[in-house]
Amino acid sequence: MWKNNIYEWQAQMARVQMERSGEMEVFVRVVREGGFSAAARTLDLTPSAVSKLIARLEARLGARLLNRTTRALTLTDEGRGYLQAAERALRALDDADQAVGSGTVRGRLVINASVPFGTHVLAPALPAFLARHPDLTIDLSFTDDVVNLLAQKADLAFRVGTLPDSALVARKLGQSRRVICAAPGYLARHGTPRTPADLAQHNCLDFNFRRSRVGWPFREDGREVEVPVAGSLLVNNGETLRQMALAGVGLARLSYWHVVEAVGRGDLVPVLEAYNPGDLETVNAVYVGGGQVPRRVRAFIDHMVAVVASSPSFVGG
Repeated sequence: MWKNNIYEWQAQMARVQMERSGEMEVFVRVVREGGFSAAARTLDLTPSAVSKLIARLEARLGARLLNRTTRALTLTDEGRGYLQAAERALRALDDADQAVGSGTVRGRLVINASVPFGTHVLAPALPAFLARHPDLTIDLSFTDDVVNLLAQKADLAFRVGTLPDSALVARKLGQSRRVICAAPGYLARHGTPRTPADLAQHNCLDFNFRRSRVGWPFREDGREVEVPVAGSLLVNNGETLRQMALAGVGLARLSYWHVVEAVGRGDLVPVLEAYNPGDLETVNAVYVGGGQVPRRVRAFIDHMVAVVASSPSFVGG
C-alpha cells in the first residue's frame, strides 16, 4: 500500500516541473485560488501534494510564506515579496517560451475594465481576438472601482478619464467627446433645452463621486463656462446613468462612445450641441511596467488600439 502511495506521489510530481519554476507556479496558484484544494484542482494534483510542495519551497527558502488557519491562507511579509518576484519570473518564462517558434499568443490574460467601456467597447472586440488566438484564455472583470493591478493579479486594465499618478505604464487608445442627451419621451414631456440656462428647469442626472468640475461645461460667446446642474438621481457609474436616461428619467452627460448606438437608434437625442465645448475624455490601457511586457498583453493592447481607431466615436490615440 505504501509503495502505491509513493508511486502516486511520484506520478503527481512528474506533472509539475520540480525545478524552481514549478514551485513558483504552485505557490502562485495557491495564492490566486485562495487555498490548497482549489489550487490542486487547477493543477490536477492532490491537496496533499500541493501542501508538500509549498512546505518544500518554504524549507528551501528558509522562510514562511503563508500563514495557515482552518479558514483561510494569508501571505506573510516574505510571502508578499516572493509572490511579486514569482509572478515576474513566470511572466518572463512565458515570454521566453513564446519567443520561440511561431510566436503563438498563449497563456492566461487577466483584464479589468470599467462597466461602460467593457460592455460597449471591449466585449464586442473579444470574439475576433479569441478566434485569432485560440491558445489564449481571457479572465475578464468589469468594475467601476480603480483596481490595484498587482493586488488583483491583473495583467491589464482599461481606464477612462484622467489617470492618477502611479508606477503603471499607460498607452493612450483614443479620446471621445462628451454629449448631453435624453430620451425622446423625456423631451416630449419637458421640452428640449435651447440654451444652457434652460437646464435649471430640467432633471439633470449626474455622478455622485468627487469631480474636478462643479457643473456641466459649455462654450458661450467664445468662452467656456460651467453651468450648475441638479436632479433627482446621482449614481457612481456611467452605465446606470445611461440606463436612466434611456428610461426617460432625465438628461445625462456621457462619452459619445457610450451612447453612440442609442443615438443611432433614436433612443437618445443629443441636446445643446451648439454649446458643446468639445472636451475630450481619454481612454488608456494601463499595465505593470518593468522588464519585458508579455506578448499576450502587447497583442491585446494592439488589438484594442485598432478597434478604437476604427470607431467613429473616438478621435486619435
